[in-house]
Amino acid sequence: MKNLLILIVAGALYFHFYPNEKLNSWLSEQKTFVLGYFSDATDTKVRLNSDKIYQDLSKDFNQFSSQEKAFIKEMTSSRQKVNDFYTQYCQANKQTPKLHRENLIKVCRTITQYSNLL
Repeated sequence: MKNLLILIVAGALYFHFYPNEKLNSWLSEQKTFVLGYFSDATDTKVRLNSDKIYQDLSKDFNQFSSQEKAFIKEMTSSRQKVNDFYTQYCQANKQTPKLHRENLIKVCRTITQYSNLL
């Protein structure tokens, strides 16, 4: 065990003081692979169901036009679309021609409540 620790420390010191471009890129790829593997293995699968946003907004649908309702239905069809909408319009404070300004604020406020689950 002691010899293995000495070998690891010696390898780390060698790679630190004598870097090799090919080896560094290979180590970076391996690190990315291992981190991705551990992330997938420890994922709790607690995610936001995109229909939850649609259900929360449905109580205010009397203030939305039919085109806005259709857009919200399409936007909440997947978690990726909700995340893309949130980053593109809510976080960037941009207007969308598909939603009225007040309705966009309501949609962004609703998505913000669940942003940590996206």
